[in-house]
Amino acid sequence: MISNYASAAVFLTSTLISSVAFAQQPAGQTGLWPVYEHSIKSAKHIDLTHAFAPAQPVWPGFGHAEFKAATAGADIPNYVRKGEEYTYAKHGFVATGYLLTTDQYGTQLDPPAHWDEYGATISDLPATYAVRPLVVIPIHDKVAADPGYHLSLEDIRDWESRNGRIPEGAVVMVRSDWYKGWSDPARFASKPHPGVSLDALKFLHLERKILFHGHEPLDTDTTPTLEGESWLLHNHFTQAEGVANLDKVPETGALISIGFAKPLGGTGGYARYVAIAPADWPYGVTVADAPGAPLPKQAAPLRRDEKGVMRPQAGGK
Repeated sequence: MISNYASAAVFLTSTLISSVAFAQQPAGQTGLWPVYEHSIKSAKHIDLTHAFAPAQPVWPGFGHAEFKAATAGADIPNYVRKGEEYTYAKHGFVATGYLLTTDQYGTQLDPPAHWDEYGATISDLPATYAVRPLVVIPIHDKVAADPGYHLSLEDIRDWESRNGRIPEGAVVMVRSDWYKGWSDPARFASKPHPGVSLDALKFLHLERKILFHGHEPLDTDTTPTLEGESWLLHNHFTQAEGVANLDKVPETGALISIGFAKPLGGTGGYARYVAIAPADWPYGVTVADAPGAPLPKQAAPLRRDEKGVMRPQAGGK
C-alpha cells in the first residue's frame, strides 16, 4: 500500500503552492482557507503522542510526575479557604495540579538547551515549526530481529530509492514499533532498544537539511556517551522522543502538525505531534469523524483515581 503513496509527496504541500488559484473563490474562500477546505478537512489525522501520566516510562534519574487536585492558594471570603480542594459540587469546577519532575517526560521535543549552555530553549523555537512534510523511515522489521538495531545510512538510501529525495525542512520519524511496549515502563526504558546512528543523523541534517528527526524510545542511541544526542544538541538541532503510532502513517505524502508547551527558558517540551495523511489513507480520523465541537459527553462522572487522574467512574463519589 505504501507504494501507492510514493506519488503523494505533493499532497497538501502542493496545495499550499496552488492556493493562490483558490484565492478567487467566493467570499470567505480567500488566502489559505481553501487549503483547509479542500485538503485538510478531509485528510486523515493520526495522533503520534502518548498522554503523559503519573506512571509511565521515564529515565530513573528523573522519576515520575504526580497528579493531584488543585487547591486554593488564598482565602476568598464566602467562596473558598486557602488549601481547600476545588470541587464540582461546591465551586462549580475542578482543576488539577501537576508535579512534573522533569521536562524530559513522555512524548517530547528536545531543544539544544537540554545539553548545550548556549543552546536555544523551547521558548526560543520559531513558529515555523508548526507544520512540515513528514517522512517515516521504517526499521521495525530489523528491530524485530535485533532490538538494539539503529537506523543506518543504508536504510535512508533504501527509503529514497522507493520514495525520492527527502524534502528539505521535513521532519523524519523513525518507525521501530518500540512504542507498543509503552505499558511496560521498566522494559521500555532499558537496553537494548532501537536507535539512530550518528552517521544517519549527520546525513539527514547536513545533506538533506531536515528540521528534526524523531524516534519512539526515550534516547537517541545506546552508545555509552549518547553520541547522537550529544552531536545533535551541541550543533543546535532539535529532536523528538517517545513518539507513537508511526505504524499507522504512510512513509511519504503526509504532513505533521507540531505543538509543544512553551515554558520560558524550557530545556524540554511536552509535545503533541499529529500526522495529517491523504483522505484515502486507511488510518486516522477526519474532521467529519471528530469535529471537536461539541466534544463527546463522558459515559460516567469524572472522579480522581488513586493517582489523581480524572477518569469516568460509574458510581464514583
